[in-house]
Amino acid sequence: MTFTGMVFDIQRTSLHDGPGIRTAVFLKGCPLQCAWCHNPESQSKVKEVSFRPESCAVCGDCVSTCQHGAHSIVDGVHLYDRTLCEQCGDCVETCLYEALKLAGKELTVREVMTVVLRDRLFYEQSGGGLTLSGGEPMLQPEFSLELLKAAKAEGLHTCLDTCGWTSQRAYEQVLPFVDLFLFDYKATDPEAHKQWTGVSNELILSNLDFLVRRGASVRLRCPLVPGINATPEHLAGISALSKRYPDLDGIDLMAYHNVGNSKYERYGLNNPLPDLQTTEDSIRQAWVEELHALGCMKAALG
Repeated sequence: MTFTGMVFDIQRTSLHDGPGIRTAVFLKGCPLQCAWCHNPESQSKVKEVSFRPESCAVCGDCVSTCQHGAHSIVDGVHLYDRTLCEQCGDCVETCLYEALKLAGKELTVREVMTVVLRDRLFYEQSGGGLTLSGGEPMLQPEFSLELLKAAKAEGLHTCLDTCGWTSQRAYEQVLPFVDLFLFDYKATDPEAHKQWTGVSNELILSNLDFLVRRGASVRLRCPLVPGINATPEHLAGISALSKRYPDLDGIDLMAYHNVGNSKYERYGLNNPLPDLQTTEDSIRQAWVEELHALGCMKAALG
């Protein structure tokens, strides 16, 4: 049986998605809607077209190609009506200036592994491998499972970057094929978690407990956003988890950065935090020091 997945990006030579040099495969679709998300194109399961007017040459090729009338040129200006767009990607294929791009492509496990295996030498020399990320990979459980199996069959180190909001059964199936879980922990208070991500954290904490007790190697990844979840209560919650699970591989503090703001514009999406600025280094370091003072010595900047 041929398994396919909706992939929106494959990043080779990644240094921030697990140990060593890695290839990170990003799958589309996420059950959470985090207000600070810097990959908004990852949230929907379907294909999406991005438009960068500053790169457009106003050549008109997309206008003649589009069968739905989504593109037009009026007074020398390229207008893109997303309400008419079917996300087919025909316009993207004709755009020579990369003003139009498509996020989301159906790929087979073999097609993904062909890209991943190009850098085997880097993995062997650095202790790297494949990282499956998103979105949330477990929204595509069959494809994720088969891709992880294929990577392990090739002797690769595997990481699964997950928000924790899926069925325990899904984690049980992938557990033998994941060397390291990069597990998100976004807010300690369940109501605050629901306010900023759209879901409570109860299932997430239950799955974290399941993985740790099953002997999985787990590294917490904690996005911290000033004015939202970078609170004394949440830092205390992170410290409490580190004491509850002393064998955690580590705790990465992921400071907010606003590099994703332009993506909201390019994909025609509403940005929940348009004015939030990238966190200053002094604030980031203060988080580390506070957690160390609480006895959480595994905390470090991610």
